[in-house]
Amino acid sequence: MRPDLRTVTILLADDDPDDRLLVQEAFEENHLLNVLDTVEDGEELMDYLRHQGRFEGRTTRPNMILLDLNMPRKSGLEALREIKADADLCTIPVIVLTTSKAEEDIIRSYKLGVNSFIVKPVTFESLVELVKTLGRYWLQIVELPTAEN
Repeated sequence: MRPDLRTVTILLADDDPDDRLLVQEAFEENHLLNVLDTVEDGEELMDYLRHQGRFEGRTTRPNMILLDLNMPRKSGLEALREIKADADLCTIPVIVLTTSKAEEDIIRSYKLGVNSFIVKPVTFESLVELVKTLGRYWLQIVELPTAEN
C-alpha cells in the first residue's frame, strides 16, 4: 500500500444480507483499511447520499459505491441514473457488482455512467480475489475524488 493512502469510505448497496456479509468478510480477509457502509436498496442508497431519512445529520459521503442492480423499491439502474444526473454526486465512482450477466444490463449501466461492471463471483475464494483486485486498482492505483467534493 502507498504510505499516503488515505482511508476511504465504500458504500455497498445490496439487498441480500448474505452478500453484504460476504463482501464485508472479503474486505476483512484482504486487510483493507476502509470504512464499508451498507444499505439494503436503492431508496436507502439515495437517502444515504442525500443525508435524508435515517441518515439525516450524517455529513460524510462515500468515495466509491458498490452497486447491486436487482434491488427492491428502487433498482440499481434507477439509483445509478439519479446519482450520475446529480451534480453533487456524479463524481462518485460507481462499480456495479451484480449477479446479472445480461448484455442489456451491461450496456445500460455503461450508458448511465457506471465506472465498472463486475459479475459477482460464485465462490467466497473468488470474491476474496476480486476484492483484492478491486483494492489494488481502486484504492491504490486510481486517484479517487475526496469525500468532500
